[in-house]
Amino acid sequence: MTITVYPLSEDQRKPLPTPGQPLGFGQIFSDRMFTQRWSEENGWEEAKIEPYGPFSLDPSTSVFHYAQEFFEGTKAYRRADGNINLFRTIENCKRFNQSARRAVMPEVDIEHHFEAIRKLVALDHEWVPSGAGESLYIRPTMIATAPKLGLKPGGSYLHFVITSPSGAYFVDGFNPVSVYISDEFSRAIPGGTGEVKMGGNYASAVYVAQQVYDKGYHQVLYLDAVEHKYVEEVGAMNIAFVMNNKHIITPQLSGSILPGITRKSVIQMAPDLGYTISEERIDINDIIKGLESGEVTEAFGMGTAAVIAPVDKFGWKGQNMTVGSGGVGPVATKLYDTLTGIQYGRLEDPYGWIHTIEVA
Repeated sequence: MTITVYPLSEDQRKPLPTPGQPLGFGQIFSDRMFTQRWSEENGWEEAKIEPYGPFSLDPSTSVFHYAQEFFEGTKAYRRADGNINLFRTIENCKRFNQSARRAVMPEVDIEHHFEAIRKLVALDHEWVPSGAGESLYIRPTMIATAPKLGLKPGGSYLHFVITSPSGAYFVDGFNPVSVYISDEFSRAIPGGTGEVKMGGNYASAVYVAQQVYDKGYHQVLYLDAVEHKYVEEVGAMNIAFVMNNKHIITPQLSGSILPGITRKSVIQMAPDLGYTISEERIDINDIIKGLESGEVTEAFGMGTAAVIAPVDKFGWKGQNMTVGSGGVGPVATKLYDTLTGIQYGRLEDPYGWIHTIEVA
């Protein structure tokens, strides 16, 4: 695939964030974006990196009416030597195609997709921040663009990638977050789209998230949609529990749980750090008992945006359940330090997860 690169004019350049400026998450966007279009006649074409800007879409465009779209999320990290690390981005490209298949949308060439991301980051390398906990968030997306109504696939599609210099997902960074356990609302159903990154999964969670926020919690932990008793995932990340300071359990993939890249990484590296880990069908009642008895010593979320997010308390049926000592536990700390150490190049990568872009 040939990617045409269009130059930026002076008025298309944006001011770079200043060192120390609060970045937030997903609020600032870099100078350029990647786009390519698909049609039934020509397949994928017009691959280009162009100045960041709005799209012009007809009011009848199908994505507006039937939400035929999906996205990915990965990051680029500034190394101490000035170069940039991409973390397991090829895995995100593979998962992108899994979502495409489920959404009945055209797949992209995985290597071409990776090259588009690599080239975009290399061109916008000045936008990769260097502050503690900061990174360049990368958002590949595909939307249906056919100007027609009717619930059926086909027509035309737009694949684009935008990037955003961002700070920690949670305002307080690597500090405990509170999670409310919902036994009324469900994130996804068996046979639905919970295992892929379709926007509808998240749109349906906004109502619950706001209710939980109003109760004073950061996130929602969803249970299964059939029996409302088996742990699935938190709205913005996968979840794990630590039993007796040494054994990690995380819900087994069920078809309604997103197969997170960070989750996959934790499962692979935990034994090398001295922990045992298993994927299980986890009954929430067993977790509540474990919190009461002290057997559950830690809990933490896992996701691209937050990396590792320790949980200090769960809300359950009107009660607050403290996790362990109520602070950041040693297992979450070790996982966070190791994972971010690899991502930022402070630690050696023994797994082949890192692709370094040399810009210094």
